[in-house]
Amino acid sequence: MSAVVGEHHDDHHHGPAKGLTRWIYTTNHKDIGSMYLWFSFIMFLIGGTMALVIRAELFEPGMQIVDPGFFNQMTTMHGLIMVFGAVMPAFVGLANWLIPMMVGAPDMALPRMNNWSFWILPFAFALLLSSLFMEGGAPNFGWTFYAPLSTTYAPPSVTYFIFGVHMMGVSSIMGAINVIATILNLRAPGMTLMKMPLFVWTWLITAFLLIAVMPVLAGVVTMMLMDIHFDTSFFSAAGGGDPVLFQHVFWFFGHPEVYIMILPAFGVASQIIPTFSRKRLFGYPSMVYATASIAILSFVVWAHHMFTVGLPLAGELFFMYATMLIAVPTGVKVFNWVSTMFRGSLTFETPMLFAIAFVILFTIGGFSGLMLAIAPVDFQYHDTYFVVAHFHYVLVPGAIFSIFAAAYYWLPKWTGHMYDEALGKAHFWLSFIGLNLTFFPMHFVGLAGMPRRIPDYAMQFADFNMVSSMGAFLFGTTQLLFLFIVLKCIRGGKKATAQVWEGADGLEWTLPSPAPYHSFSEPPQVK
Repeated sequence: MSAVVGEHHDDHHHGPAKGLTRWIYTTNHKDIGSMYLWFSFIMFLIGGTMALVIRAELFEPGMQIVDPGFFNQMTTMHGLIMVFGAVMPAFVGLANWLIPMMVGAPDMALPRMNNWSFWILPFAFALLLSSLFMEGGAPNFGWTFYAPLSTTYAPPSVTYFIFGVHMMGVSSIMGAINVIATILNLRAPGMTLMKMPLFVWTWLITAFLLIAVMPVLAGVVTMMLMDIHFDTSFFSAAGGGDPVLFQHVFWFFGHPEVYIMILPAFGVASQIIPTFSRKRLFGYPSMVYATASIAILSFVVWAHHMFTVGLPLAGELFFMYATMLIAVPTGVKVFNWVSTMFRGSLTFETPMLFAIAFVILFTIGGFSGLMLAIAPVDFQYHDTYFVVAHFHYVLVPGAIFSIFAAAYYWLPKWTGHMYDEALGKAHFWLSFIGLNLTFFPMHFVGLAGMPRRIPDYAMQFADFNMVSSMGAFLFGTTQLLFLFIVLKCIRGGKKATAQVWEGADGLEWTLPSPAPYHSFSEPPQVK
């Protein structure tokens, strides 16, 4: 049979496919991983530009640059693009590149589906972005698209937005099935589950979360579609429905979703910190159990986003305590990272700088999350900039810094070249300063009562907002430096040696991996 297949390939393709067709048809996990990473970076720049429109408008009080309607479109699109277009595809890209190599698999388990789940995404986001040019404008109801604002009062483009969300969901579910099939079926002989690298573990758990919650998102946008076009009343009180039902269904998806965006980051930190501490990771089994605990608990905390909707007291107490409980396994992870670094032979290469900043700043975000968990106090914090500060401290140093850390850490393996260490450190420090200038003042204006998603504000918030906006432009422009570093590394530079990073045992990983082998080219000859 294999001979027949070989002849079939020879008839059609002589040597590897060239140019564009290689990327369109590829089933190679490294190619697909690279495409995910590039796609997510493009989306990161687009979503970041939208954030800069928001910060430019808020640079000083009064209306300057954009009208309130467009401001609302920007807040909505920024959130949607960063969550679904930047963070999630970046982690899927890392999964594609690294999981097969970490478990000793030849490729992902379902390579054709892998290709499809990537190529859905550019079309989904083209659809979403095209809504900016439609009559009535882009979605303007916030990334959480609460009904009835997103059903009764939405612009016509909401239908395209719903279709785009469905496509993203299909892509995520297929990617997750692929990850689970690869990890459970294609591990090398002798690699038991408790011997897998932690990045693989965090992704296995993340993939189960994705399969559990993406259908919930599909359900809630389908109910929206029915309310808009088919006269149902799921979220309309006039027809016997309930707008608060929307929030319950949305957050039952949305809370596990935020853990989907952070668990792979935990995996990245757990790979990088031991390497630059020259020590084994402290407490490997507890890290696995903590990750699983976080995933399970993430399903019983959703209504902490809804303390102000009029929950019964018992409900508020339950969600308050459940939310505080999820801080325990998270604290275990932070303790283990710090214990790994304790008395290690630390060096501070760029990936380690990003990983340490991740631990410190993510912990700040965790503490502000504990504050938000306290139900009676949340009545004051809710819908203020304090919430914005909290989740950006979790997502920017959490998700985005860990993606940067991973990129610097594995770039030598991906390209065979070392990146420019001096430029990498410059990228880190400028990002670190820009991030804190942007989001730390938001804690103060939030506690003082400045509401989020509003294009104008009272004079007493002016100074902090000016600092925030300046920090945002510093952080945003710094990411162009990252683009330059990556392109420079791909084009050349110092050759990566067999031990690029001297790991805990000197064996973190060895030589750059072989060139991608394509399903429609000659298989590599094993010597």
